[in-house]
Amino acid sequence: MKFFWGPMDCGKSTLALQMDYNHSRQGRRGVVLTRNDRSMSPRVTTRIGLSHDAVEVTDDLDLVTLVRERWAAGAAVDYLICDEACFYTEHQIEQLADLVDTYDVDVYAFGLATDFRSQLFPAARRLFELADSVHRLQVEVLCWCGRAGLLNARIVAGTVAREGEQVVIGDTGATEADVRYQVLCRRHYRAGELGTTDTALAHDGSAE
Repeated sequence: MKFFWGPMDCGKSTLALQMDYNHSRQGRRGVVLTRNDRSMSPRVTTRIGLSHDAVEVTDDLDLVTLVRERWAAGAAVDYLICDEACFYTEHQIEQLADLVDTYDVDVYAFGLATDFRSQLFPAARRLFELADSVHRLQVEVLCWCGRAGLLNARIVAGTVAREGEQVVIGDTGATEADVRYQVLCRRHYRAGELGTTDTALAHDGSAE
């Protein structure tokens, strides 16, 4: 069981689909799963345009039963690609470990580590505790100031939110949305400073 993590926009879903492609090319059979994808549909989608049909993970989905039922129907399942695994339940992370240890199914999980309050998601914490290996993605995400982006800020009505439901679906590209997300460095996350539009454009190279 491997866990690949990083802040928003670092390419987790892209790597998940690349991993599935690499394994399927070698004749292995896998199942792609997701939860709360930005598309709000049972698909893994990426900001660079890649997408793949997926099984939507709900609180009551038993992942061991899912695999065993597919085997019973004659389908091979060699591995699982688990996108947005930070939104799974802790019990489902235990089920993923059972699939690895008892059924020899490889698990590749991808997700955020911390929520908008900079606190670990329960499922991510369990993945850190149980995974055979943990990998921080190396695609660098920058804060508007140019420093490394580390934390996922929820922006509500133009202000960094400090309380609320742990999971509220939004995106990083919808700058005019009532609720959106922005990756910030620790300094500006703690200060609640979002930068001006012109400053942010200048730092991402888009300014004239």
